[in-house]
Amino acid sequence: MPLNRRTFLGASAAAGAGVAIAGGSAAPAAAHGHGHGHGHGRPPKRYSFTVMGTTDLHGNVFNWDYFTDKEFDDKAHNDVGLAKISTLVDRVREEKGRGNTLLIDAGDTIQGTQLSYYYAKVDPITARRGPVHPMAQAMNAIGYDAAALGNHEFNYGIPVLRKFEEQCDFPLLGANALDAKSLRPAFAPYVIKRMRTPHGRDVKVAILGLTNPGIAIWDKANVGGKMVFPGLEEQAAKFVPRLRSMGADVVIVSAHSGSSGTSSYGDQLPYVENAAGLVAEQVPGIDAILVGHAHQEIPEYFVENKRTGKKVVLSEPLKWGQRLTLFDFDLVWEKGRWVVEKAGSRVLNSNTVEEDPKITGLLADEHEKVVAYVNQVIGTSTAAMTTAEAAWKDEPIIDLINVVQAETVKAALAGGEYAALPVLSQASCFSRTAQIPAGDVTIKDAAGLYPFENTLEARLLTGAQLRDYLEFSARYYVQTPVGAPVDTAKLTNADNTPDYNYDAVSGLTYEIDIAKPNGSRIVNLAFEGKPVDPAAQFVLAVNNYRASGGGNFPHVAGAKQLWANSEEIRNTIIAWVQAKGSVDSAQFASVDWRLTREGTPVF
Repeated sequence: MPLNRRTFLGASAAAGAGVAIAGGSAAPAAAHGHGHGHGHGRPPKRYSFTVMGTTDLHGNVFNWDYFTDKEFDDKAHNDVGLAKISTLVDRVREEKGRGNTLLIDAGDTIQGTQLSYYYAKVDPITARRGPVHPMAQAMNAIGYDAAALGNHEFNYGIPVLRKFEEQCDFPLLGANALDAKSLRPAFAPYVIKRMRTPHGRDVKVAILGLTNPGIAIWDKANVGGKMVFPGLEEQAAKFVPRLRSMGADVVIVSAHSGSSGTSSYGDQLPYVENAAGLVAEQVPGIDAILVGHAHQEIPEYFVENKRTGKKVVLSEPLKWGQRLTLFDFDLVWEKGRWVVEKAGSRVLNSNTVEEDPKITGLLADEHEKVVAYVNQVIGTSTAAMTTAEAAWKDEPIIDLINVVQAETVKAALAGGEYAALPVLSQASCFSRTAQIPAGDVTIKDAAGLYPFENTLEARLLTGAQLRDYLEFSARYYVQTPVGAPVDTAKLTNADNTPDYNYDAVSGLTYEIDIAKPNGSRIVNLAFEGKPVDPAAQFVLAVNNYRASGGGNFPHVAGAKQLWANSEEIRNTIIAWVQAKGSVDSAQFASVDWRLTREGTPVF
């Protein structure tokens, strides 16, 4: 007999009744042994359910890399996308019974791939009779119950986010995304779901959504004066007791915030960026937290609440649909209410299953449109360029970003009071697999060089401030004494600094002495062949993430803003290549910086 919900509940109730009768005569001692004070030797009523969670999907539906135009693959052979997640979700629902599961997300949904970019900018969902966002279509088809807002939800402006919200069959939650004027939540703070049990009384599960305070900095252009983003702990402390008083038996937080307790923006905001662990520690009454934002894999992590001593379970399912978190809750009926007796979590790997044809079929047209779009030829290149060694060498492909940025800023400042100042530019090696081939250059080649939707600004800095900036950037290298072997696999990412938080600055020349300690590595810093005057003024062409404090580089966030625009840097690169027709690295490539030890080049 197939197990649908009615037969399942009927079977459970019958089994339960049978147990109760047997228990009455045969095993009163065992029943009392539970210590739950149920008396009469009846076993306590129990119910178990599972909450599934994804996070940082970043526009991934298909197991596809639009920048390489082939199936996604990495060193660990992870797979990506909601089509894979859908298969895992179906399996869990089949195993547990659909009515005993929920599915939630912790944010950063509508930005990150060329698929999500296309429906924000090229064929925007906000147009009259515009399309339905592929992420909304996929998540609706899979049957999400709720999703928290991520910081990248705000990248395309509030109108795109509101349209996406309207297209979703589930709420977008953000208890700490407040209207700037009324200070009331601008989105639903929480949702309460009821789980039917075989015992008459439903279990009320509250899902509270919290987003990242960094939005105020990173997307200032889109949210300034419209929304404010207080700290996660403060808003959780306000809402969790309210949810409990409304009868929530289980409280789950979906937080677009890592668990480390650190911030990338220093003291620019009084709120912690990665606050999920602090929320668990400081706010009583939370059972579990789905963690997002940090792109880490945390199958199960317990944090003890300081006030109650109760353990809260945290889990983060990596990113891009590579993992699915399962929170398993075991409840017992005690003193007239449901109590969580046990909660744990684990993650499933999406590379163990096939894509769900229901999802790939649903979005096949959108996928094909985007593949055609990214394969449009925009120009040619005289030579092949790659980022394979750009994390430790000054490579022409990074010079390309810098020349485009510097030229754009020079043109913007022409004729104004800062027109005579030298323009420098910063860029990072965002991806170690980006390449511009010899011959035809497509949109995907140019976009792959700059995978983030950053925009460009111009900031005013002094020679002394630039030295500090470069010293800060040079912390990226592991200190390596003179004579010690240099292994490029171990040289970079000191103190877990990501590649995107190492800046190469063009327009100056300098050496980075990796044998020296942090803070004294920049050697022979010069401009046009002469040592840089600490008081001299320079214009830095810089992306908005860095300019607004991302990475916590010194001076730049507080520096005078001379110019900014809302055009994405990658589109500026695409337009530059289109205008030139041909990219000739001989015209702009130069070695401005190198790694040394006591004056001897490392490479």
